[in-house]
Amino acid sequence: MVLAIAAERTGGPEVLRVRDLPLPEPGAGEALVRHRAIGVNFIDTYFRNGLYPWPVERDLVLGSEAAGVIEALGPGVDDLEVGQRVAYTIPNGAYAEARVLEARHLVPLPDAISDEVAAAAMLKGLTARYLLHDTHPVQKGDTVLFHAAAGGVGLIAGQWLASMGVQAIGTAGGPEKCALARAHGYAHVIDYRSEDFVARVREITGARGVSATYDSVGRDTYPGSLEVLQTFGHFISFGQSSGPASGFSLADLARGSLSATRPVLFHYTDNRAWLLKAADDLFAMIGSGKIRIAINQRFPLADAAEAHRALEARKTTGSTVLIP
Repeated sequence: MVLAIAAERTGGPEVLRVRDLPLPEPGAGEALVRHRAIGVNFIDTYFRNGLYPWPVERDLVLGSEAAGVIEALGPGVDDLEVGQRVAYTIPNGAYAEARVLEARHLVPLPDAISDEVAAAAMLKGLTARYLLHDTHPVQKGDTVLFHAAAGGVGLIAGQWLASMGVQAIGTAGGPEKCALARAHGYAHVIDYRSEDFVARVREITGARGVSATYDSVGRDTYPGSLEVLQTFGHFISFGQSSGPASGFSLADLARGSLSATRPVLFHYTDNRAWLLKAADDLFAMIGSGKIRIAINQRFPLADAAEAHRALEARKTTGSTVLIP
């Protein structure tokens, strides 16, 4: 048996309960991983509150990223070893002391990458990687807008963009979060609590606008995210922390021959070749010091509900991890 955190039904953080769950032996193509650190992300709250459909009838174990050590391997797994340090990101199941999962999702960890850093960086770092290199490949000299710049993905993206010679404009709430974003690569940071980000982007860019808007906020930032785009600009919606963007119409894109997309990380990671290459790129950036992973909150696994409350109240910055 292992300790796990399961949502007994959809709802607020109060639905999260400590459970003792059986731990099966790994089958063909599977691995048993003992977790050392587990990441907490907004996608976890989307499953918990029912915004995303549950893959089970009840008692859903949340959590989409973790790092740990392989304790056992099932038949047919020949590219990993027992005792090897690994990390992964897949929908749900990580809020547990240990678990069995398909080995194809596991990425070996370099010695220089700690368990906590890996658990904090897999989902958020690979998200930044596909956003900047695949969904909308940025070029040196571009100017882009990135909402929630002081969040886990935002802090990684700011550093990555700066290393690529891209002028990144970020939005964040309050002076402390704005200062944090500036310290992580953003050339300009707009406090959305006291400033009109549309007007400020126009001012910063001399009314030209930005080539892309990366938006994980949703309702509170749409349609302003479209308004700041230059002709042929790209609107990338990859989350909805304030709720779904409402009222979107294809006609909204006609104002500047704009494009819009709603990418999902797990569609990228389902390709193992992409996963291994993207993880190598991420670990190389972290190992070189070009990207620093800010783990600003740590909670015991049993206190996952408190971690959710802090995240949804926007009281967190950077990454949050649970420690089994």
